[in-house]
Amino acid sequence: MTKINSKDFRFTGRKKIRLRKWATDVGPLYKSEKQYKELLAADVGELSALQRLLDASKACSVLLIFQAMDAAGKDGAISHVLSGVNPQGCEVHSFKPPSAEELDHDFLWRTTYRLPARGRIGIFNRSYYEEVLVVRVHPEILRSEGIPDEVAGAKAFWRGRYRSIVDLEKHLHRNGTLVIKFFLHLSKEEQRKRLLERIDEPDKNWKFSQADAAERKYWSQYMRAYEDCLSATGTKTAPWYVVPADDKCNARLIISRVVIDALQDLKMGYPKMTRSRKGELRKIRRQLAR
Repeated sequence: MTKINSKDFRFTGRKKIRLRKWATDVGPLYKSEKQYKELLAADVGELSALQRLLDASKACSVLLIFQAMDAAGKDGAISHVLSGVNPQGCEVHSFKPPSAEELDHDFLWRTTYRLPARGRIGIFNRSYYEEVLVVRVHPEILRSEGIPDEVAGAKAFWRGRYRSIVDLEKHLHRNGTLVIKFFLHLSKEEQRKRLLERIDEPDKNWKFSQADAAERKYWSQYMRAYEDCLSATGTKTAPWYVVPADDKCNARLIISRVVIDALQDLKMGYPKMTRSRKGELRKIRRQLAR
């Protein structure tokens, strides 16, 4: 098996990203399906232990953000990689088109109040980044947000949104939230195959949306939007991880390793017992023993 190095997939925005130069597929990181399951199970176990440590230490919170084109495997990655994490210490939020109430607030409002508390892992399946991706490709959406056409069409408008996002993530970092962002990098051809599977396989019909197929004609516009977004918002404290997503198993192993490495870097520890607390525990133990 090839050892996974998280740094191979990390992008911190030091220069403009060109997604065509980033692989959508790499050689298998496992020798067989059996080995893949063993590797993932080991990672899930390690993540579970790290989550318990995070909860006990209350040192910080962790926010995982997943962005991708349709059918890239976000849902599967989240469910497989985090399957062993205690549900009480983990929250998943999937963001659909904004409601009328959400449209009456600024674009960061609906995600901000879903941020994880200390000791918890928060997962955003899509996020505030939709506002510089989908909305960038379909700027007419801004009218429903009350943004005048002349403002929405200016380059400075999008630079302002990138700046708002970067400022938010810097604020989160300063106040104890570790932000890890994943872009699942899927090829157009692999997306085509997966959409066909959703049509051809009855148990996957429910996943298919006409909108998914319709959005394919905007593929190049989405790639440009992603390049601008990743380039403007990748930072040292909140990097993007560009994960080759044509092989779902590879992607899950890469994601699990990135999260494990990031949590291990926090150098967490269980709370140390004071002398008085140790004495109290001994006293309680004697009572229970009797």
